[in-house]
Amino acid sequence: MNCNETNIAPEVLAPAGGPESLQAAVRAGADAVYLGASAFSARANAQNFDGQALKEAVSYCHARGVKVYLALNTLLQENELLPALELLQYACTLPVDAVLVQDMGLFLLARACAPGMPMHASTQMSLHTPAGVRAAYEAGMARVVLSREMSLNEIAGVHAACPVELEAFVHGALCMSVSGQCYFSSILGARSGNRGLCAQPCRLPFSAPGGTGHDLSLKDLSMIERIGELAQAGVVSAKIEGRMKRPEYVAAATHACRLAADGQPLPPDLMRNLGAVFSRSGFTTGYLDGRLGREMFGTRTKEDVTGATEAVFSELRNLYRQECQRVPVSFRLTVHAGEPVCLSVRDGDGREAFAQSPPPEAARNKPVTEERCVEQLRKTGGTPFLAQEVSCDLEDGLSVPVSLLNRLRREALEKLEWLRAVHEPVAFSMKPFSPTPHRVYLPDGKLPLRARFANASLPEAAKQCERVYLPYTTVPEKLAALQEEGFRVALDLPRGLFGMEQALKQRLAEARDAGVTHVWAGNLGAAALAKELGMTVHGGFSLNVTNSAAIEWYAAFGLADTELSFELALSAAAALGGELPRGLVLYGRLPLMLTRNCPAANSAKGCLHCTAAPELTDRKGVHFPVQCYGACSEVLNSVPLWMADRLAEVKQMDFGVLRFTTETREEQQRILEAYLRADGTPPAQGTFTRGLYYKGWVMG
Repeated sequence: MNCNETNIAPEVLAPAGGPESLQAAVRAGADAVYLGASAFSARANAQNFDGQALKEAVSYCHARGVKVYLALNTLLQENELLPALELLQYACTLPVDAVLVQDMGLFLLARACAPGMPMHASTQMSLHTPAGVRAAYEAGMARVVLSREMSLNEIAGVHAACPVELEAFVHGALCMSVSGQCYFSSILGARSGNRGLCAQPCRLPFSAPGGTGHDLSLKDLSMIERIGELAQAGVVSAKIEGRMKRPEYVAAATHACRLAADGQPLPPDLMRNLGAVFSRSGFTTGYLDGRLGREMFGTRTKEDVTGATEAVFSELRNLYRQECQRVPVSFRLTVHAGEPVCLSVRDGDGREAFAQSPPPEAARNKPVTEERCVEQLRKTGGTPFLAQEVSCDLEDGLSVPVSLLNRLRREALEKLEWLRAVHEPVAFSMKPFSPTPHRVYLPDGKLPLRARFANASLPEAAKQCERVYLPYTTVPEKLAALQEEGFRVALDLPRGLFGMEQALKQRLAEARDAGVTHVWAGNLGAAALAKELGMTVHGGFSLNVTNSAAIEWYAAFGLADTELSFELALSAAAALGGELPRGLVLYGRLPLMLTRNCPAANSAKGCLHCTAAPELTDRKGVHFPVQCYGACSEVLNSVPLWMADRLAEVKQMDFGVLRFTTETREEQQRILEAYLRADGTPPAQGTFTRGLYYKGWVMG
């Protein structure tokens, strides 16, 4: 739907972390809410909704004309696929109006079991390019929730390229990392953001050269006053972040969005109270305006906290103390002698309810009048209904007490509310999923290696790698020369492609002309773009593949092979089935965060045009390198992953991947030799990590 062409206000989509927030959102004017069930939600620590509470929530919303989107948007391990499908099956009986997913395995199975249930691509899928959004649409996504880092121009470009519904955030917290691409909390504390358990380490002090000391903490977004610009860019749903926030916050943000979407003025007191109830040094629209840098950074200050007084909360609670009369209805009252008094009420969707009483008596004094009947029937306060039209068919000289009119109105509206709450279930048929066991063939018994390099100055040992990934910026002449020297070269595509799809397409065409036809892609958009150009695509760790169904989806999509998520334990990775070849990252400073707003640019001078990787320093003095690549920067772990002495424990993998970032050429040679020997060589010096390979993530 093109909001600009049809002049339709965007849907106001509010968060519902629990029943009180749900009520606050609906009463404050939300068109739709998104919420999580008792499992598989990217906000696992919200109150969320168990089975009965979810049923009541859906009934409550549907009775009031509000849609419900269920977030099943975490990554799933193999043994969680069936429970997730059982939850989806229950959601289909209610039914919810759509389901948000991140995990492509769940998406694959959900499409097979419930093809009639609309599926929305969660922002955790990191979709931010025309090719990526188009790939999601062609796969069957009814809506895509865009990455928060996109500009209005980039959103408009995606909208022009694909007819899928677009959803974008209009207000709320901004993660420093692109959603779905943050492994900070996971690697440092086994609490994965991809599992809804982020511990928010980024809000702690991290210092960059010339920075503020909180160089991983952004201000909150607020685009409420410019919600029309989102609609003009093609956004059909304006999403408020905040399933972990208080009901008062939800009410304030929802009401403000409702007014703005309807073209109404925003009361200064409302906006002041919204800022008081939660902000981080104010708000920003930097991403949407394409203005990055220091102005976007902010923390939760003492003034921010003390502004949220009880007086503010009390005033905001007034926004949802009473029902919002949002459902227009038409009444028809019939009063004839010798016949039951009958009141019918009808909504705009054609649902109709009736209430009756015994025949009326003759009037002793004043007979009932149409004016009195209309006056009483219009008193729908305390209900979600608004009497838009009241018609009366009254026979003269009859008596109908006011108390009877009130009772009939109440009974008819209660029946209509029940009718509106009941929707036809979405058909669901549980389909068996039994992936074939994965078979690995290693001719010499050694695990083949691939290596990713930050530049094209390669060590000699890289010739023994079955594939060498080089930066996408490597000039064609260098690519050709390296191939002549015996290196099996492929291009490493950026995970962050904001606004650079056309430039990347040109680079890929030049590389193809130089004989390079293989690429590494850690984002669906990059993979789709390379596929469109006829290149062989190798999936990266950041596709977040954690189960056999996801492997099957990416095999059907056309990947030649894929890296599995490094958030998996070795045992879980080894247990995955399917025919698509797969591998694991076995060395390197793991990328903890992918951010469009470089933390090293949070200085008074802006970008420092670093020639060497700058470092972030945490409150304990630990250093985390930062490297810019593509349209984003990557915050790397303070120590490398080392598995050269544990290769025998890496089972059922077709290849291993070494990721070189800050190492010298000599260090790269030494590390490659250790892995190629596969003789149990321990790390040469310094500290190292085993990542999550022996513990996996915390189960939510």
